[in-house]
Amino acid sequence: MLVKMSPSALKRTRWYEYGIRFVLGGLATMLAGVMGARFGAAIGGLFLALPAIFCASATLIESHERRAKEKAGFNGRRRGQEAAALDAAGAALGSIGLVAFAAVFYVTVSVSSAAAFAAAILAWVVVSVSAWWSTRKFRTVSHHLSPAASPRSAHRRSVP
Repeated sequence: MLVKMSPSALKRTRWYEYGIRFVLGGLATMLAGVMGARFGAAIGGLFLALPAIFCASATLIESHERRAKEKAGFNGRRRGQEAAALDAAGAALGSIGLVAFAAVFYVTVSVSSAAAFAAAILAWVVVSVSAWWSTRKFRTVSHHLSPAASPRSAHRRSVP
């Protein structure tokens, strides 16, 4: 699987969806600020670690995928949910990288802030890509068939 940029996605996004992203991202950032003021910068920082745009992007990904399937004449509800779940899994893997970024930065910032940023970014890239690669390499796929969809029940239905 090749990761690539798709500028056509910008054309598919409706104007109000940008507004939704802006408002939800602002609310997430405001919540992090309130948590930081109330419980301290360390707790507020944990809330900022959640990408502010994720809240909006998951719902927008779901609606785009659902709309695309419905336009093709299919029920897109399930596909939209799966696309949003895949985005959430990617965000979780990126968050593992953010933990590595924070740890390396914390350890190295006393030496040099520029070197700390460089080392922390490198750690983030290595950990995030390694987490993605390991999930691709070692994932298990389970196929859940409902009783009505199993081959045996299909045979029973066809026999009078």
